[in-house]
Amino acid sequence: MPTPSPAALPIRRLTLRDLSACADLSENRGWPREEHKWGFLLTAGKGYGIDDPDGGLVSACVVTEYGPHGSPDLGAIGMVLVAERHARQGIGRRLMHHVVSAMGTTPLTLHATPYGQPLYEELGFKATGRAEMLRGHFVARGPEPTVATRAANAEDLSAILRLDEEVFGSDRTPLITRLPAFADHLRVAEENGRIIGYAAAWPNMDTHVVGPLIARDTETAKALITSLAAVTDRPLRTDIDVRHEELLAWAKEQGLSSVAFNTVMTYGIAELPGDWQRRFAPLTVAAG
Repeated sequence: MPTPSPAALPIRRLTLRDLSACADLSENRGWPREEHKWGFLLTAGKGYGIDDPDGGLVSACVVTEYGPHGSPDLGAIGMVLVAERHARQGIGRRLMHHVVSAMGTTPLTLHATPYGQPLYEELGFKATGRAEMLRGHFVARGPEPTVATRAANAEDLSAILRLDEEVFGSDRTPLITRLPAFADHLRVAEENGRIIGYAAAWPNMDTHVVGPLIARDTETAKALITSLAAVTDRPLRTDIDVRHEELLAWAKEQGLSSVAFNTVMTYGIAELPGDWQRRFAPLTVAAG
C-alpha cells in the first residue's frame, strides 16, 4: 500500500510515552532535546501530534490550560514543531488549525519565533508584546539588591499560588504545584513576613532557566535572580518582557547576553490578563 500523505495522517493526543519521540523531533529541528521540559509540559498540559508511518513524529505541539478545570480562561501553545523532511507542506498549519478549533472560544497565547510568526498571523493571532532571551554566566556587579530572599518551603505554596494568580490573571495551580519537583531551586522574596515575589530555576540541558519570575518591583526581581545565581554554577537563561528595560540592562551588566527575541501573540483577547509590571519572565515560553 502507498504511504499516506502527511496531510491525511490523523492528529492524536500525546502522552508521556511519546517523550522520546518529542525529544527526537526537537533534535531533528536543531533544538536541544529538552526531555525534562517536554515531560513537564506533557504532564501539565495537552500534547498533540501526528505520527510518522516510518516511525517517530511528523509534528507536535503542547497546549497548557489555565483557569477553571473544564472551562479554561486561557490556553498557552508551545513547542510547535514539524520534522525537517515534512516542512513547508502545510502540516504545521493543519496542526495549529486543529488546536485552535479544539480550544473553542478559549483565548490563546504563544511566543512566536520570527520563523513561525507569519503562520500565526495567518491564523488570526495578533502581536501584543516581545520577550528578550538572555543567556550567560551571572557575575554580580554593583550594589547587592536589598530585598530579602530565601528558599521556598511547603508552607509557602498557598501564598505563591495566590500571588501567581493575582499577577498572571488566571489560576495556574496545576502548573505551579509541579514547580517544586520540576525546578532545582525555588525562592521567595519577603517583606515583613509577606511574600512579594518568587522565582524558580529549572534545569534545561547545560543551563538553569529562570522562570517564572514574579516580583513586586524591579529591585525584588533583581534580588531573586541574584539569589538563584548564587546557588548554581550553570549559565542562566531567561526570557524577560522587553518593557522591563531596567531589569534587562541590569542583567546584561551582570554578564547575561541577548540571544534572541520572541513575539508574544494572542488570539481572542487584545492583551494578556494580569499585571505585566509584576510579571517579569514566564516559566517557559512554551507555557506562557
